[in-house]
Amino acid sequence: MYIEKIHSPKDLRELKVEELNAVAKEVRNAVLYRVSRHGGHVGPNLGATEATVALHYVFNTPEDKVVFDVSHQSYPHKVLTGRAKGFIDDNEMDAVSGYSSPLESPVYDNFEIGHTSTSIALATGLQKARDILGGKENVIAFIGDGSLSGGEAFEGLDTAAEIGTNIIIVVNDNEMSIAENHGGLYQNLKLLRDTGGTAELNFFKTFGFDYHYLENGHDVEALVSLFQKVKDIPRPTVVHIHTEKGHGYAPAVSDKESWHYHMPFDLATGKLLNEESGEYIPAMLGQFLFNEMKNDPKLVAISAGVPMALGFSAEMRKQMGKQHIDVGIAEEAAVALASGMAKRGAHPVFTTYATFLQRTYDQLAQDLCVNGNPAVINVLGASIFGMNDFTHICFFDIPLFSHIPNLVYLAPTTFEELIAMERWAIRQESYPVAIRVPAGPVAHCNEKYDEDYTELNRFTVSKTGSEVAVIAVGSFFQKGEAVVRLLSEHGINATLINPRYLSGVDEALLEGLKAGHRVVATLEDGSIDGGFGERIARFYGPSDMKVLNFGVKKALYDRYDVQQLMADNRLTDAQIVEDILSIV
Repeated sequence: MYIEKIHSPKDLRELKVEELNAVAKEVRNAVLYRVSRHGGHVGPNLGATEATVALHYVFNTPEDKVVFDVSHQSYPHKVLTGRAKGFIDDNEMDAVSGYSSPLESPVYDNFEIGHTSTSIALATGLQKARDILGGKENVIAFIGDGSLSGGEAFEGLDTAAEIGTNIIIVVNDNEMSIAENHGGLYQNLKLLRDTGGTAELNFFKTFGFDYHYLENGHDVEALVSLFQKVKDIPRPTVVHIHTEKGHGYAPAVSDKESWHYHMPFDLATGKLLNEESGEYIPAMLGQFLFNEMKNDPKLVAISAGVPMALGFSAEMRKQMGKQHIDVGIAEEAAVALASGMAKRGAHPVFTTYATFLQRTYDQLAQDLCVNGNPAVINVLGASIFGMNDFTHICFFDIPLFSHIPNLVYLAPTTFEELIAMERWAIRQESYPVAIRVPAGPVAHCNEKYDEDYTELNRFTVSKTGSEVAVIAVGSFFQKGEAVVRLLSEHGINATLINPRYLSGVDEALLEGLKAGHRVVATLEDGSIDGGFGERIARFYGPSDMKVLNFGVKKALYDRYDVQQLMADNRLTDAQIVEDILSIV
């Protein structure tokens, strides 16, 4: 095998051009082997294989700098830069992440990248610093067409063009984002494809870029020739290559959206190895919204490139018609869109993962909350049980969002409570509302729950006791129930509270706990620093009440084991009880 002997791109460059097709085939097979065993981004990487081989063959990496956008196209790059074992050796796969990472390879991976639309802007930093310091290296940004919809990509293009020196932007155009592309830009990309890059109307040329087009982005020799042509060019240049998402693997080609990312599967058939069964709360929420649209013509579901996050299949999206809008990978625009829609009287609901909502802080604070427009934001994956690569960690949302004035942030504990909050949030007209969708196993309740949340910051007491009060937030309410049961075995009849609201405190209830309680313990499925518990501790600061805050300490956790994370942060039921007992 070639790739077993390629320890760096220098080894690749010793080969003849005619041998590169065989290399590309081996790289594709290695990528397929890894994702079939380990899971990962399938379609984008398969489509970028030949371009990556050609890029490393022509450019003098690592002296020439390459920045891969969002890292969904970086697997072939990893294979060629000394990490092939992570793709062909079952025992080495955990050593390689699914994202660009200087911790893995400080020489070849220039940035930790997990979010989209960033590569061009990052590359402009390398471009400008090189010019200041008198360097001569090429700077290459590798970006997919889907990522171009993000505002930072536009801003990066603008800056790169003005700097005016060498930067080569490889646009890998597979006619797809995660789902289908959305936005006016894609009309021009189609025009450029249809005309072989010759159309007078050219988005990239309007910025001031030189422009080159290659129809077959899987022709290694043609790619090599084109990259040789633009290597060392002194001007900003766009190389636009047309590729096929999932190229070389039939299941990924036939269903491009589903195969953007895939859990482990049988390589021969494409069938999941461990098909999950049971309830999945985001899909259940999606079904509720889908049904609710039939009764509320004002209700519009907003997606930002990930409609399947709520289980919105292509068929469902078709049936929703104008009651669904996908803005592409542009979360900031989605929040502003929601604000504008609410202002005009519609009922917008924007749903995406907590890690992607981090990009929208200014829009949430300024465009939405300053204006007080009653849009609904569903926050997915906000949990230690969510994505666990440190570029995708989803549990910093409470410190981030709960402090924004005029935003009501709700934390349901069960599916039924979620739907009650969702229904109220859509119909009320007083506040912007964010809802922290429960993560982990789906919990249900048979008890009565409120249908109206207009009286803000009113906590509910689920169990009345004494000495110890446990305030358990959202997904950790069931952990609170377990802690209370364990405390009872030690003779403590603890109070259990569901706070429901993350954006304020029930001062009357907290004041009332001073009579008959000596300890208040807060449990939250998220970052303890700046979190909900600290707000409770601040309330009790001048008093004799002892407060224990349980959550995850602030750190960059990377591909962690959930059980180990809980143990390290003293979040197991037994550890929580032990800590409470130590101060009772």
